[in-house]
Amino acid sequence: MIRTVLVDDEVDSIRTLETLLGTYCPQVSIVGKATGVEQAIGMIRETKPDLALLDIEMSQGNAFDLLNQLQPVDFKIIFVTAFDNYAIRAFKYSAVDYLLKPVNIDDLRKAIVRAQEKPGVKDLTQQMKILLENFGDLQLAQQRIALTTVSGLIFVPLQDIIRLEAIGKRTTVYLNNGKSIVALRAIKDYEDILPEATFFRIHTAHIINFSRIKAYQKGRGGVVIMEDDSVIEVASRRREEFLSKLLK
Repeated sequence: MIRTVLVDDEVDSIRTLETLLGTYCPQVSIVGKATGVEQAIGMIRETKPDLALLDIEMSQGNAFDLLNQLQPVDFKIIFVTAFDNYAIRAFKYSAVDYLLKPVNIDDLRKAIVRAQEKPGVKDLTQQMKILLENFGDLQLAQQRIALTTVSGLIFVPLQDIIRLEAIGKRTTVYLNNGKSIVALRAIKDYEDILPEATFFRIHTAHIINFSRIKAYQKGRGGVVIMEDDSVIEVASRRREEFLSKLLK
């Protein structure tokens, strides 16, 4: 069983989650509920849960105030939020699970299954650190993204990424220090996550960082030469959009 706590300052929201979990997620055992930060801190320290479902905004503070007082975090977290897509990008960068209100049953089930694959304390603590940083400053220069690899999570500054290349269902991420990382997610996932103003999918198999382009050479679609001296074709169907972004 996954020993789980629910934290939300709306009692009705807690009741809804409790009902959904009881009906659709039999592997979950609810061991505590709280409606505020101070109450949640005591409850989590006492129950030592495997998982916490946390609302972002609560009475007497928010989920980040709570987590700052519980470092290091040694339990899995699923955020439950009404935040818009712009702020949700911070969750995705950090590889932290979240659910949008009103909670979708299928999304809840999938999040609980992922919670059973619990990473080590070191990864959890680092995920929370990166999440807090990304929420605190949504500028590219300050943001980092979590790359899921066969050995665990690797956290990389977005500005250090030169390009990404699809290799089957995996993605190789090339960095400005000459190293590369094989991530277990498909390139489409990174296309959805990375900021459109800086990263662009110029080809089915390639996403590039505009700030890491050395040169563009004309042709049917043209090619870009990146800082690592890789030469990548621009798909002809993407040429017009690529040039409009490049020349901004």
